[in-house]
Amino acid sequence: MERTFVMVKPNAVAGGSVGDIVERFERRGFTLRGLKMLRMSRELAERHYAEHQGKPFFDDLVAFITSGPVVAMVWEGRQAVAVARTMMGPTDPADAAPGTIRGDLALSKEENAVHGSDGQESAAREIALFFTDEELH
Repeated sequence: MERTFVMVKPNAVAGGSVGDIVERFERRGFTLRGLKMLRMSRELAERHYAEHQGKPFFDDLVAFITSGPVVAMVWEGRQAVAVARTMMGPTDPADAAPGTIRGDLALSKEENAVHGSDGQESAAREIALFFTDEELH
């Protein structure tokens, strides 16, 4: 079994979409291993999005993700990273099919409802940023 990191972004938390997103993963057969709501500090946001540092959109990305609470989750399942990415849909909701999380719940590329790990290595790094071993079940 594989684990992946999924984060509900501030716009989806404010829009009341957390339950819908959790339900989609549960219906798909994933097992929830960790969940917490938090307000990301600038330091944590910069560490989370470190690969984008120096890019023109970096400051806006950090400002958005720290603008309100997020819900961080660890999901476990067969091919969890790839399946979760498919469930979320493309980064730009305009390209996301109906039935995907972004296709159904997001309105813009900048505020696209969810973040998900893009590989097993990033999943391990992101899980460690947000959860201690004791917080995972």
